[in-house]
Amino acid sequence: MLFFFSLSGQAFGFDIQGLQPLEPNGVFTTFSAESCSKGKTAFSVGAEVSRESNFYRFTFKSAFGILDNLEMLATVPYVSGYDPGDGFEDISIGLKHRFFDEGKYGPSLAYVLHGSLPSGPDQLSTDGQIGFGLIMSKRVGPVNGHVNLFYSIPGKSRLDEQVSLLAGLDFAAAHNFKLLAEMYVRQSYNANTVDLIEGRFGYRIQTTDFVYTTIGIGYDFKNRNPEYRILFSVTFLYPYDKKEIKKIYEEE
Repeated sequence: MLFFFSLSGQAFGFDIQGLQPLEPNGVFTTFSAESCSKGKTAFSVGAEVSRESNFYRFTFKSAFGILDNLEMLATVPYVSGYDPGDGFEDISIGLKHRFFDEGKYGPSLAYVLHGSLPSGPDQLSTDGQIGFGLIMSKRVGPVNGHVNLFYSIPGKSRLDEQVSLLAGLDFAAAHNFKLLAEMYVRQSYNANTVDLIEGRFGYRIQTTDFVYTTIGIGYDFKNRNPEYRILFSVTFLYPYDKKEIKKIYEEE
């Protein structure tokens, strides 16, 4: 959820990914107030192809339900094909706590405490960071909407604080198929004004009881940097709940 593009100079013409949500709770980078229930774990592997600037990103994400309303998250991205050099970005970790459950009219509310370790090379790192986020989610019929506001402070003194505003929704078009839409607005580590307004669209399929596949595309409406990105991820839940099939027998 923490992105930045192009500080002056090629070494910073890149977006740092930061902590990310896991399917099925979340859209692409927009978090949901929902989380893994107690004792459950989610793992995700994903790939991203960006053009102008050009690079590939491979991401491993995990989440663990400490309580039904409290989960721990981690994100480990690896970048390939980036001109200044390949490597791991900073490893991001976080805690998400839902402190208010959704009611008949009101939304569910959660907060995220997040940070990263300075584990990446200079061109792919902020030298670590710490931050805070607020999440609001509300379901209306088949539509589930989310709004996020995140603030982070980088470890590098020459970088500015970053503020991100995200709004996303998923529409349950079928029992195992959702349409996804997201708008991501960001004032990044290198800018005092908004430098990214990106729309993302796609879909998510529940392939099995415990596997979710997400495909999407992103387009930057402001600076065309990147011009577009293609997103793909597969998420595994464990342990998963087996659906009980009830049979009804009629007596003749």
